[in-house]
Amino acid sequence: MSGAIAIFVKTPGRSALKTRLARSHGESFVHGWYALAAQAVAAVAREAAASTQATVYWAVAEAEAVDDPAWAGLPAIAQGTGELGERMHRVHSELVARHGAGILLGADTPQLRASVLIEALRWLVDPAPRLALAPAHDGGFWLFGANRAIPRGRWLEPRYSAPDTTRQFQRALDGIGTWQTL
Repeated sequence: MSGAIAIFVKTPGRSALKTRLARSHGESFVHGWYALAAQAVAAVAREAAASTQATVYWAVAEAEAVDDPAWAGLPAIAQGTGELGERMHRVHSELVARHGAGILLGADTPQLRASVLIEALRWLVDPAPRLALAPAHDGGFWLFGANRAIPRGRWLEPRYSAPDTTRQFQRALDGIGTWQTL
């Protein structure tokens, strides 16, 4: 088991990006910023993968954009349809089936360091059931990983983009494995 990392992305021009930032700075600025942020996250993920033999993917929001040039350089998988919990379930389940463990990342995680991903990947390659989570200051999280497929219903329990999403998410996954907080 080597694990895998999926970077969740939306394709500029196909989906709305960072809508609050776009209201204050304009869509052109946001498209440029988002492309730079996604490439920076990919560079850090590649660095971590080189140390751990993990595989890095783009998890693309729009199925028709999986082959878009914006996502060249890494294999891409479609997130599929549905709310965020449904899409995370689909991608994570695929990573676990292919690689034994999967990490989900947002494309706009400027605080990301390769050492954090390496720590999470090393934690998840253990045979015991394990989960990893990196909470965000707004109550959500910017990284989730597990070495077990999580039942679909558990992904659908939390209310995402809420001030207590992390707490709800951990409660929904209670009993699945031992947590590592990054």
